Amino acid sequence: MPETTTDQHAGGAAGQPLPEVAEPRERRTGAVVPVLAFAGITVAVMQTLLVPVIKDLPALLDTAPADATWVMTATLLAGAVSTPIMGRLGDLFGKRRMLLASLAVMVIGSIVCGFTDDLVIMIVGRALQGFAMGAIPLGIGIMRDELPPERLGSAMALMSSSIGVGGGLALPAAALVAQNADWHALFFGAAGLGALSMLLTVAYVPESSVRAEGTFDWLGAIGLSAGLVCLLLPITKGSDWGWTSGTTLGLFGLAVAVLLAWGVLELRSSAPLVDLRTTARREVLLTNLASIMVGVAFYAISLVLPQLLQLPASVGGLGQSMVVAGLCVAPLGLTMMFTAPVYARISAQHGPKVSLMLGMLIIGIGYGGGLGMMGAAWQTIVVSVVVGAGIGLAYSSLPALIIGAVDPSETGAANGLNTLMRSIGTSVSSAVIGMVLAHTSVRTGGVTVPTLHGFRISFLIAAGAVAAGLLLAFFLPSRRATVVKKSLAVRPGEGEAGDAEPVREPMPTLVAGSGGFRGRVLDADGTPVARANVTLIDRRGKQAGLTTADADGRYALLPPSSGPFVVAGSATGHAPQARPAVYAGDGVPVEVDLVLGPLGSPAATAAAPVTASADSVP
Repeated sequence: MPETTTDQHAGGAAGQPLPEVAEPRERRTGAVVPVLAFAGITVAVMQTLLVPVIKDLPALLDTAPADATWVMTATLLAGAVSTPIMGRLGDLFGKRRMLLASLAVMVIGSIVCGFTDDLVIMIVGRALQGFAMGAIPLGIGIMRDELPPERLGSAMALMSSSIGVGGGLALPAAALVAQNADWHALFFGAAGLGALSMLLTVAYVPESSVRAEGTFDWLGAIGLSAGLVCLLLPITKGSDWGWTSGTTLGLFGLAVAVLLAWGVLELRSSAPLVDLRTTARREVLLTNLASIMVGVAFYAISLVLPQLLQLPASVGGLGQSMVVAGLCVAPLGLTMMFTAPVYARISAQHGPKVSLMLGMLIIGIGYGGGLGMMGAAWQTIVVSVVVGAGIGLAYSSLPALIIGAVDPSETGAANGLNTLMRSIGTSVSSAVIGMVLAHTSVRTGGVTVPTLHGFRISFLIAAGAVAAGLLLAFFLPSRRATVVKKSLAVRPGEGEAGDAEPVREPMPTLVAGSGGFRGRVLDADGTPVARANVTLIDRRGKQAGLTTADADGRYALLPPSSGPFVVAGSATGHAPQARPAVYAGDGVPVEVDLVLGPLGSPAATAAAPVTASADSVP
């Protein structure tokens, strides 16, 4: 039986060491994470860009208060619609290409807003700004495609948290600009950030080689967009229209009808915008539902603390300026950013489910403590730090849970849908807490102002959402990807697999839609081995890829480069198998089937390398 070494090399045929292979995944990836995180922060800024001037919008746009709220609603609706659509387009046509398109639309929208005081044109520009929210799932997908496994966890955590980081950091910056310059400068600053992000993306972010098969589901995109607009409009405008009005109830009913029809259409489509069968999996469904609860919790503190800080001391507030209020809330975003590496360590040891539950528990502690910490500005900073740490852990866990449950060719669309769930959570939070604060407000000096009682009820609502999210997370499966740290090999004279040291990683790495290695994992009698771990090992004995076989035992792995590798399979209750194989790098898939014998039996290896062509065998 041929031998495979476990020291410096993964073995070739007849025990010969494999030729030298470069490790290209280390190429040009150093700047990918900060550039993509900057893009995420840039588009997230759009959500809170106008918060410091929201109360002045009716006067600035010469319109009624109810009409001025459309400036905020348009951004929310456009962001909700664009996230799953841009994710799917990225899967089909290139994630970097769609990321640049999202940023370009945002820049155009910012310029439109910067040159107008007309309400309708402003709403159009703000909708274009919101369209860029699709950049978040696209960035997560690029990271999965381009980064080595050891960097992936913390990188995705940072990208996922950029929604909160951008929102938190934008508050003091926007307040400072609005207080000292013309408010249109906010939009020109946003355009400058977007243009800079595009330049950095072109310079440092490579295009992903992974593509989904099929065509874009335009009918599904139109149906989803219509359903989301019908759902989110009454949620965001219900307090203005009246929750029992014909318009509100009619739109809710229409949303149900449209989304049900859309669901039937997607189930019948051969290339759906959203794979509802995948979405219905327990791990995906529960993660998305938990995402809604995290969105509720995140937006609650963003709504309450700025109002508490700026409320006059004579009516129970803290009497701070707009800039000071923004600075007190800024730690919310900063803490989210700093929890990314913490998440990576927790997830590597215990899995993303544990980090999600821990994050929600910390959020609950923050809101519980916040009920009694509304008497001083420094207390709001403490609450921001604690809640920000919890939200950072929770947000960081969500893409890991989603990616671990879907095929990588669906990464963009699946993360887009998950980002949409967070947006729905923030919409619900805005509507419910807005209603609570309106019903608990009092009139003083001819002005209606919120009360501490309303703020506390809002915190209780957020805590209740966290409790619901914690319960949902509890029922998530405890999925821990097992990584083979040492090569699975046959030692001379033993005929059994060498020792392997399992190390938990936050998620499997990329699988290929085309090219690379693919095949099936079977047991000795030819039965597929579902959910088997398949590891790609380079000639240095280092892991170059990892995936999990599907229910039929099928797997696909895209190597980081051409050259010789070892494809190793393992599963509970089976003896592992390792096969040397060569990838030519020409896009032609290499078929490598792995047969796992019963536990305790000799592990078989191939007698010769498997290649794309028999003529290319070394």
